[in-house]
Order: sequence, then structure tokens, then C-alpha cells
Amino acid sequence: MKLSEIPLVLQQIGVSPVKKLGQNFLHDQNLARAIVESAEIAPQDYVVEIGPGLGALTEVILEKGARVLALEKDTRLAKFLHERLRHPRLELRNADALEFDVRSLYGEPRVKLIGNLPYNISSPLLAKFVADPSPISLWLFTLQKEVAARLCATPGTHDYGALTVRMQLHHRVELLRTIPPTVFIPQPEVASALVRLSPRDPLELPARDDELLMKLIRRGFSQRRKQLQKVIGARVPDWERTAAKLGFDAKARAEELTLTQWIALANAIAPAPDGPTPGSSQERFPVVDEMDRILRYAYRAQVHGDNSRHRAVHILLFNEAGEVYLQKRARWKDRHPLRWDSSAGGHVCAAENYDDAARRELREELGIDAALERLVKLPASPCTDEEFIWVYRATVREDLAPNRNEIESGDWFEPAVIDRWMAARPGDFTPACIESWRALRAHKAGHAAA
Repeated sequence: MKLSEIPLVLQQIGVSPVKKLGQNFLHDQNLARAIVESAEIAPQDYVVEIGPGLGALTEVILEKGARVLALEKDTRLAKFLHERLRHPRLELRNADALEFDVRSLYGEPRVKLIGNLPYNISSPLLAKFVADPSPISLWLFTLQKEVAARLCATPGTHDYGALTVRMQLHHRVELLRTIPPTVFIPQPEVASALVRLSPRDPLELPARDDELLMKLIRRGFSQRRKQLQKVIGARVPDWERTAAKLGFDAKARAEELTLTQWIALANAIAPAPDGPTPGSSQERFPVVDEMDRILRYAYRAQVHGDNSRHRAVHILLFNEAGEVYLQKRARWKDRHPLRWDSSAGGHVCAAENYDDAARRELREELGIDAALERLVKLPASPCTDEEFIWVYRATVREDLAPNRNEIESGDWFEPAVIDRWMAARPGDFTPACIESWRALRAHKAGHAAA
């Protein structure tokens, strides 16, 4: 839309740009195309656009052949866009982006997010849409230049802070260009900047307790002018020795530590798991025949190495809202590391039956006990890594306590989202999880039909 057209359109639809909503409308068409080009959009992409406004970027995204979900909070703008941009690949929702359920995006094969983030709520929007784990493969934000500088900052600079470390922990951040106020109507009081985020390889940085790490970082940067030792030193055993080992001055302030040094500091307080639970390699499993009759017992490595038939359990936990908990397997797992899996599960060991194993795995992995319901038994096959699997379900009300030795991360999902997710991205899951989930859904359908 041309510069001369925007004031007239706004007048016709009764919109006086609201400063608190960050309503600044882009009128530079060349810049709109350059912004969209930065997202490298392809026809197979599903693009979520936050705050499309008058559709300056939306039109260009649609030209690329992608499907678009546009989230517009202002009812008048949403109605205008719906009437102006009727398109089979555009879904327009009159909704607040802060209330959008990001987990629903797992049902799309490849998701990219574009947004001209309102200055007053850029921080909560970033926290929501950049949280890890995420179904999004690329983020492209127009932000207040000052905020963009903080995202891209390097150690030892004024802009480097808790937000910097939080964003760079899971993402690579690029400052693509500065955007002057003159390309917007009305003109904002400050310059903007275009920032692109892409996911880091999960194995690029050491394992750590992210919750502990962020607590340290927030505490450390809460008093920037003080030496870090005076702010968090009491939590670190032998501060001076630890600082020397990690390669920073014992009198350093928070902004002087690199991301890897912050991680190492958190691991000095609570060492992160770097391998299987001690003794797990000595676990002995029943090796069974095609009828699940025990033939002999063997150690884990031998069973897996020989691809012998053995026994396992998978448990699917529901909360009171009907959501299902899925876990992402720890990075050191010998099979399917960092893939999504059932709520809990594992092998049946020697001298225990399936029910015993299910109760044990639930306690070991999630720290709870629950009334387990047996659903269905899956035959051993290549799809289950040659495991006979009993699938269980339970409804839980208490909080889970994921075991960091076993679980990288986890979250609750609506069953319909899991259905779409498995169809769109089967490689995200362990094969046994897919089989267990399908068995649960078939069991439910069978009972409903009866």
C-alpha cells in the first residue's frame, strides 16, 4: 500500500493508530519485500505473522506461495484485512498473539514466524515465541533498535545482559539491518532493527540445567555494577579456584562472562548429566522369542548390539485438561537421542514383570506414582526396535519432576496436536512412541464405537 493511501484507509476504517498497541504501519514496499526475502520463504512454509496491520508483509509472503496465519489484535484491522486479502492460503485471526498457543504449530512441517513487534510488549512476545523447545525453524522480528542490540550483544559490552544470554542459549541471532522511523506511519520516536533468529544445534553447547542457569544469570545481572562474586559467589564452591578454572577474573562482573562460561558456572554448582545413570550399563534384560517367552538374560549393550527381542513399557500420562505429556529424550541416549517419546518408558529388567517395570519407570523418570491402566500389547518388530511393548495410560494431578539424567525437556500437548505433529514430522519421534500413540488412539476409538 502506497504512502498516500494509508491515512485515507485508516480514516475509512476508523483507526487512529494507538501508541500502546505499537501501531506503526510500514509504507515502504521495497523494504517490505527485502524483509520477507530475509526469511527465505518457500511454498512448503507455514508462516505465522504477528500484527499484520494493513498487510504490507502479508501480501509479499503470499506471493511466495506459503500458507499464512496472521494474528491481528485490532478488530477493525482484522476485518479490513479479511475483506482486502481474501486468499485461500491466508487464515486471519482476530486474536492477541500473547494468548496464542505455540504448541499448536507442531502440526505443521516447517514453521517460520515474522513479526513487527510492538515496542511495549516485545519482551513478553519474545519470551513466548522463542521459548525452547519450539516448533518454529526461523524467527524474523522488527524490534526497537535498542532491544535488537541487546539480543545481538557480545560479552563485555553495555548491551550484553540477561536477555542476551537467554536468547543466545538456544538461538543464533543476526542483526540484519537498521530501519529508520521514516518508513512508518505514524513515525515512531526511535529507530527499529530487523533481527533474524535460527535454532542452535542442541549439541553445540554443553548439557546443563537451564532453570538453574537462568536463575544465576538473572541474579548476576540484577546488580551489574557489582563483582559477580559478591552477587552469586556464595553459591559457588571455592569461587577463586572455579573462576581460574573457567578462565575468567575472580573480580569479573556479569557482563564479562561468555555464554559457555555461564554454563560452566552453573555446572560447577550442579553438574549436568553427561551419560547414562550409573549402573545402567549393567542392567540385564530378558531376551525373548517371537511369543515373548524368556530364552535367556543379557546385558543392555548385548541386547541392543544383537538387536535381540526384549521387553519394554510405554506410559502416556494425561492431565485433567485432557493433555498428554511427552518427553524429549536425553542427548546421551544410545538410541533416538533428543527425539520426542512417550511420557515415560523403558525396558523390563530381569526379575520384574511389565507392571513392575511401568511403575518403576514412572518413579525414576517423572518422580510420581499413578494408577496405571493397561491398554494394549504391541508385538516386537523393527518399528518397536524389536521390543514387545505394553502400553499404559494414567491421569495425573500432581506436578511432574523430570529426571535430567533421562529427559532433556518435556511439555503437555493436546491429543489432536500430537496426531497432526506425528503426521507432519514423524522424524521428531521415536518409532516406539509413534506405535504406542497409534495404539492408544485406536483403543480409544474402539471403545467409543462399542
